[in-house]
Amino acid sequence: MAQPAESLGNVMNPDPAWVAKVSEPALEPDLPIVDPHHHLWQRADNDYLFHDLLADTRTGHNIVGTVFVDCHSMYRKDGPAELRCIGETEFANGVAAMSASGLYGNLRACAGIVGHVDLRLGEKAGDVFDAQIAAGNGRFKGIRHQTGWDADPGIRNSRNDPAPEQTRDLTWREGFRELAKRDLTFDAWLYHPQLSEIAELADAFPGTHIVLDHVGGPLGYAGYAGRHDEVRATWKRSMAELAKRPNIVVKLGGLGMAMGFFDFYRRPMPPGSPELAEAFRPWIETCIELFGVGRCMYESNFPVDKITSGYGVLWNAFKRISTGASAAEKQALFSGTATRVYRLAL
Repeated sequence: MAQPAESLGNVMNPDPAWVAKVSEPALEPDLPIVDPHHHLWQRADNDYLFHDLLADTRTGHNIVGTVFVDCHSMYRKDGPAELRCIGETEFANGVAAMSASGLYGNLRACAGIVGHVDLRLGEKAGDVFDAQIAAGNGRFKGIRHQTGWDADPGIRNSRNDPAPEQTRDLTWREGFRELAKRDLTFDAWLYHPQLSEIAELADAFPGTHIVLDHVGGPLGYAGYAGRHDEVRATWKRSMAELAKRPNIVVKLGGLGMAMGFFDFYRRPMPPGSPELAEAFRPWIETCIELFGVGRCMYESNFPVDKITSGYGVLWNAFKRISTGASAAEKQALFSGTATRVYRLAL
């Protein structure tokens, strides 16, 4: 399932017709699930809005709540540049209000909102945080400031064009310091060679919850293609170091993205949950062994991971991986950790 070495920048958007080729009844359909990582957006040939999320969450699993995560969606067109990100929180909060009406069932979509604030503003980021909190109507829980960067020109760097070692910049850290003052979380999205930066950040700010997205971003394409065993070993050592920091938790997912390890989306048929579980198991079980269930949470990362499987199939795969877990352990992995870390009212 290794990816070829060519650039993955031209991978197609999710194909609903392809995804629909494989559907499954939900395993353990009564198990409550909080999906702590999804997006909503309107983009050229790639819409994913509330009705799309509803369709996915109505595939048999007991999805009781979700967390919307920054994706540069619905930013304000006008006004000060640093405040345009508030449009995304207003948008997500509107979806949350629709969901809370009960007209769409028991799901509480966007019960938590992880937006964006440009930490390069330094201490001035505090004013933007306050504006985001006001816009979120109690649902704004933290931010994601993507810092994914790699020296390999074949690697796609994060959307906001971060500098190398962005998290070590003193002004950026001044902005980061504003999080703890407001009891807000930080979602970290970067690549596995950068994980030592997150260890340093956790040590410098032990009072801030750091949520590591997508099992730490292992890279398997461009210059990392053909080096999968080496990457996995390096990643595991770095994750073991991160696990020593009690303020770091990990999202278990994002493995369906085009990161170079799996090529399911190139196949004529999408995978079923047994195959998906077998592929993802080594990464997910390593995280659970290192961090424990109280610091791990399953995530969909939809619609990004929809290039690999349907929503229901993905949650079945996660349930297959956790077959041997106790009821308490499943509660933590599928809803408890996310509810606690993001302080959700469900």
